[in-house]
Amino acid sequence: MTTPKGLFLTFEGIDGSGKSTQARRLADHLQAQGRDVVLTREPGGSPGAEEIRRLVLEGDPDRWSAETEILLFTAARRDHLERTILPALEAGKVVICDRFADSTRMYQGLSRGDLRALVDQLHGLMIGREPDLTILVDMDPETGLSRAKGRQGTEERFEDFGPELQRKMRAGFLALADEFTDRFHVIDGNRDMDTVARDIAGVVEQALV
Repeated sequence: MTTPKGLFLTFEGIDGSGKSTQARRLADHLQAQGRDVVLTREPGGSPGAEEIRRLVLEGDPDRWSAETEILLFTAARRDHLERTILPALEAGKVVICDRFADSTRMYQGLSRGDLRALVDQLHGLMIGREPDLTILVDMDPETGLSRAKGRQGTEERFEDFGPELQRKMRAGFLALADEFTDRFHVIDGNRDMDTVARDIAGVVEQALV
């Protein structure tokens, strides 16, 4: 693949961490500065990937095996990359993505078996790109789960795995931040939203200089 011209940044964190809200706020902030921004999400972000989103986020918690989920998420990510992310980067835009491969490394590669190597293998074969910058919104697992369940939406399949999964995912995301220190920035999400948003904007603006 050619090297894209724009900036590709992702938001990660456990369910209910506030990362989606912060991704939207960052997009608004950068657009107000005159930057061309694409705000997207995973799974999803392209028509085909949105169809897969419905398959993996709705229904019984045991609907799919971890291996099947990895294949579904990778397929969705490939379509998203081809149709949304790479064209925007080639046009010099800032792409803000709510979740990317790090979530698959955690939710499928760690939570339901020791499948991290499989996730990375498929990622290398079919995606071949990491974000330029990843914002990890760190949140107390019990608080995050309470927030997530309070949304009362239809996409609660992973929240239904319960608090133990959230604790495991938080530890896993922090371990990823230690593994990929060149691109991860950990932000304390337990504070008020305005303070969190200011800290994130500061990190991103520095990366854009």
